[in-house]
Amino acid sequence: MSAGHTEPDALAAESAAPAAPTAPAVGAASHGAPRSAAGNFTVEVVDRDYPVTPVPGHARKGFFSLVVVLLGFTIFTPTMLAGAALGESFALRDLLLVILLGSSVLGAYVAVLGWIGARTGLTTVVMARYTLGTRGSKLASILLGGTQIGWYGVVVGTIGELTAQAFGWEGFGAQAVVMIVVSALMCATAVYGYRGMYWVSLVSTPLILILALWVMFRSLEEVGGWVGLAAVQPDATMPIAVAVTAVVGTFVSAGTQAPNWTRFARTGRQAVLACVIGFLIGNGLMIFLGAVGAITFGEGDFVLVLFNLGLVGWGLFLLFGNLWKSNADAAYSFGVAGAELFEKPSKTRFVIIGSVIGTVLALVGVHEHLPQYLGLLGTFIPPLGGVIIGDYLARWRRTQMPEGEPLPKANWINLGVYAVACVLAWVAGEFGIGIPPVIGVLVALVLSFALARLSPRRIASAE
Repeated sequence: MSAGHTEPDALAAESAAPAAPTAPAVGAASHGAPRSAAGNFTVEVVDRDYPVTPVPGHARKGFFSLVVVLLGFTIFTPTMLAGAALGESFALRDLLLVILLGSSVLGAYVAVLGWIGARTGLTTVVMARYTLGTRGSKLASILLGGTQIGWYGVVVGTIGELTAQAFGWEGFGAQAVVMIVVSALMCATAVYGYRGMYWVSLVSTPLILILALWVMFRSLEEVGGWVGLAAVQPDATMPIAVAVTAVVGTFVSAGTQAPNWTRFARTGRQAVLACVIGFLIGNGLMIFLGAVGAITFGEGDFVLVLFNLGLVGWGLFLLFGNLWKSNADAAYSFGVAGAELFEKPSKTRFVIIGSVIGTVLALVGVHEHLPQYLGLLGTFIPPLGGVIIGDYLARWRRTQMPEGEPLPKANWINLGVYAVACVLAWVAGEFGIGIPPVIGVLVALVLSFALARLSPRRIASAE
C-alpha cells in the first residue's frame, strides 16, 4: 500500500478486505522483493502465515474461521480459576454484573486492537515497529514472546501434574514423558500455523463446551436449579474494582496479541465481531462456569470437578483438548515474536526453540512459581496495546502503516509514554486504585494519541 492511499474512515463503510501491501508468494525468490518498513530490510516470504509482512488479500480468512480460532483461544480452563474466586465472593446477580462489566472492558480493548490488525495485516510485534521504532520494537518482542514462552511452560507442567494425579502415577518419569509428548503436539500445531490451530479449534472447542455445559447443569442439580444458585450467599467479600480487574486480567495480556490472528480477517468489521464473540462471550462464559463450579462443588476448575465426579477420562479429554489449542496459540505468538526480534521471514525455528525452552522450564518445575511473575507482566503488557492504539488512530489510520515508510530506530516519545503508563498501572495495583490494566491502557492510549497529534511529522521522521 502506498503512503498516499486512503481508506474509508468509518468502520461501517468496510465491505471488502482492507487493501494491504501484496507480499511475494510463498517460496518466491527474494530478488527484487520490496523493502519493508516493518523493519526496513528485504524479506523473502517463506512462511504462509506472513509473520513479518502484511497478510495479502488472497490469504485472508472467512469470518467463521476467525471466530473458531478466537473461541479456541479464549475457551480456556484456567480462566475458571478466576471465576471460582468470584463465585465465592458474589451472589448470582452481582456476579453476572461483574462478569459483564469486566468482559465488556476486555472485549472492547481487544476488539480495537483486532480491528487494527485486520486493517494493517500485521502482528502486534510488527505494529510495534511503527509505534516504538525498529529497535524499540524489540522490547515488545521480548516482552510478548518471553511471556508466552513462560506461560507455555506453565501449561505443559500443569498437564503433566494433573495427568499423574488422575492416574495415581508415582515418580517424575511418567510426568516428564507426558510433558514432552504434549509439548511436541502443541509445537507441531503452531508450526503448521493458522490452519493447524483452526482445525484443532474446530474439533475440540464444541466438544469442550458441551462437556462444560453438562457439568454446569449437573452443578445446578446440586443446588436446586437457578433459584437455588441465586439463593446461595457468598462466604467471602471482594471489592468491585478488584473483581473487574480479575476478569480483565484473565486475558488482557494474551488479548494484546489478538492481531496475530485478526490480521487474517477480510474486513475490520469481521475482526471486531470475532473479538467480541471470543473475548466478551467466550471468556465471560468460562469465568461464569468456573464461578458455578465454585459455588456448588467448592472447585472452580472443571477438570478437577470431573475428577471428583469419577469422570477421569472426560476430565483428561477436557484438559488436553483445551490446553492443546491454547498452548499452540502461545507457541505461535512467541514464534512470530522471534521472527520480528531477529528479523527473519519464517516463524518455524522460533516456535521450535521456544517450545523446547518452555518444556525445559516445565520439567524443572518452574510452573509452580511462574504464575506470579506472569501476573506481574500483566501490568506491563496492556500499556503496549494502548500505545499502539493511540499512535495508530493519530498517525496511521489513513495510510495503514505502509511498507516503505522511513521509521526511526527508537521513538523515544512513545517509549516514554509506555514507561509512564506502566508505572501508573503498577502504582494503581500496589495501592488498590481502580483497575490497573485499564489504567495502563487508557493512559498509554491518551498520551500517545495526544503527543502524536501535537507533533506527527517530528515523531514520524525522527531518527
